[in-house]
Formats: sequence, structure tokens, C-alpha cells
Amino acid sequence: MDFIIPGEPTGKGRAKFARRGNFVSTYTPEKTVLYENLVKLCYQEQCGTYSEKSLSVEIYIYHSIPKSTPKKYIEEMLKGNIRPSKKPDIDNICKVILDALNGIAYKDDTQVYHLEATKRYAKEPSVQVYITEHAE
Repeated sequence: MDFIIPGEPTGKGRAKFARRGNFVSTYTPEKTVLYENLVKLCYQEQCGTYSEKSLSVEIYIYHSIPKSTPKKYIEEMLKGNIRPSKKPDIDNICKVILDALNGIAYKDDTQVYHLEATKRYAKEPSVQVYITEHAE
């Protein structure tokens, strides 16, 4: 199972708290909810299968090259010689993707026993996700 999420990668935002009178409620930031919905939609359109087996997941994160980058560095960035060291953090990107796929691609992300993730630069920002089932 593999699919592509177009656009700039987004990380999982921290839960927010709001006071309503004597009560405090928590909510997920809107940016996180929108990105999780995009992940679900891309998966359903491109894969649509469900697994109950152990899973290995590879995530390739492609950030856009900043517009202020001097031309002499762009080719090195595209070759992978210069790697992104900007936000969002790689673990937050993985978290938002794995959480979004709960109940869609698998019952729960506890089924994922192996995870690899890589950040690179590309002309078009996106995230590519590869999910492999393994026999029990």
C-alpha cells in the first residue's frame, strides 16, 4: 500500500486548552485536523485497503526549497547533499500520518512494528507513504 500526500508536510500540533466557565476543555488545532483529513482522503483515494496484520511503514517527507535559497545550493538540496533541518519535526509528521490512518488503513497504529522516515528537499513538496503487511 503506498500513497502520496501533496503539499507542504505538516506536523501534529499539541492539544490546546480552553476555559469555559469553571471547566477546561481540550481541542485539536484546526491545522492538524485539516491535515489529518487530507491524509485520510489521499489514502482512501489511492489505496483504500484495511489491514489487521503487523505493518512496516516508510515515510518520505519532501519539503519545498525556500525561495531565499541561493541558486548555487538548490542542486545540492535536490541531490540530498543538503537536508532540511526545519520545522515541523520529523516525529511530529510521522505522528500526524499514523494517527490519521487509525481505523482507515489499520485498526490501530500499535500494529506498526517498524517505522522509517526521511526528510529531503524537492521541487514539489509532498509526503510519500509506503505500508507493507507482514505475516503474523
